[in-house]
Amino acid sequence: MPADLKITIRLAEGAMSDNKKEWTRREFCKTSLRIAGAGAGAAFFGPWKHNHAYATLRDKPITIGIATDATGQYAKSGASEKLGICMAISEFNGQGGVLGRKIQWIHQDTGNDPATGTRVAEKMIERNECNFLVGALSSGVSGAMGRVAQKYGAIYCDTNSSSPSESGSHCHRVKFVWDGNGNNFGRAIVKNAIRSVGKDWTLLTSDYEWGRQINQAVRKAAEGKGARITDELMVPESAADFSRYLQEIKMRKPDVVAAAFCGEHLKALRAQVSHFGLERKPAWIFNQQDWPDIYGLPKGSLFGLFATCWYHKLDLPGVADFVRKYRAVHPHEHIPVPGNVFYNGYMATRELLRAVQRAGTVNNIAVIKELEKLRIPALDRMQHHPAYMNPNTHHLQQTVYIARENMERREDDDVFEILASVGPDEVADAAAGGSCKLESYESTPTYEV
Repeated sequence: MPADLKITIRLAEGAMSDNKKEWTRREFCKTSLRIAGAGAGAAFFGPWKHNHAYATLRDKPITIGIATDATGQYAKSGASEKLGICMAISEFNGQGGVLGRKIQWIHQDTGNDPATGTRVAEKMIERNECNFLVGALSSGVSGAMGRVAQKYGAIYCDTNSSSPSESGSHCHRVKFVWDGNGNNFGRAIVKNAIRSVGKDWTLLTSDYEWGRQINQAVRKAAEGKGARITDELMVPESAADFSRYLQEIKMRKPDVVAAAFCGEHLKALRAQVSHFGLERKPAWIFNQQDWPDIYGLPKGSLFGLFATCWYHKLDLPGVADFVRKYRAVHPHEHIPVPGNVFYNGYMATRELLRAVQRAGTVNNIAVIKELEKLRIPALDRMQHHPAYMNPNTHHLQQTVYIARENMERREDDDVFEILASVGPDEVADAAAGGSCKLESYESTPTYEV
């Protein structure tokens, strides 16, 4: 290469603004052609659509595309998981990066909209040339991003979507699901509820994909334990007034109401249940309660049994240090302690970057194979049981906790009373194995940036 021919790329460590000049695939191809004409041995080769590989520039930062909700009913959870993802990235950069490369990130709002998720994933891969995609709360967004990621071969970590479909019918070779799902949480909580509160159940469900999947998971678990589903009340997704449905519940007097709601609608439901005087009878069970959804609720409003995958007051090694680290990094956050959503974002990103280190490359197939054999000791996971990746569904198998409101709290943020921890094999989603059909390695495009 002639001595006067130079390529200069300036990429800021950490966040990369979407408004800055980006080194796009088209620009890189044009540059490679100019280099090819300037000197022998300097050419780069495609095809770019399905085979991304830099022949040089090995010092180029690794770019992670963070796709979380900044608007809509999941905006608070989207902000929390983004903080977790970024804390993991900062820790690796503090240790020199990965494979000698610094890590930077860009963020796009997915707004709880699958079409937006599709556009964001396409842009992050085609324009921003992200090495990996991380994020998602909505199952619709997760499914859309997974399809795009598989088309290009880019590894996608679904951090917080809990619909069973995401490790079932919507699974992909490049996609890894890190949160527990509705079947895991349902199996953990239903057994306890039937034994303690009764067998006549009403299902109260937000009528969209996630709600319907949780409905089916709870129905299957409850009926399997001898419950009778006496009513099924489907609530339009946009509804914020639950009075008609609560009147029916008050009139029919079931033993248990199993409710499938999240985000701002969950807060509205809880407030209206209390207004109707139904918080104590019938008994209520909920699926997972995301920390950003319930933090700050008035004492007494977190009625019923529910599930979670992590809590900041677990009496386990490493938990207190993790909380201190969160507070040091985010001293002015509205939520002063990390919750399950932050935890999932952090853990997914940490394990992804560890897999890159073990693989010794960002090549997608090599990293996929590392993630498929992932096993995490309980101590490292800050849970009561070891966790492991199911290689046939790409769903992390982990501890589930059953909880209720802590009415004897001495600190404002000590909201949960953990009643039990359930090991991953006890709550495994057996149905996912039958519906998940991972693409072969051979049919998955090679992707390496």
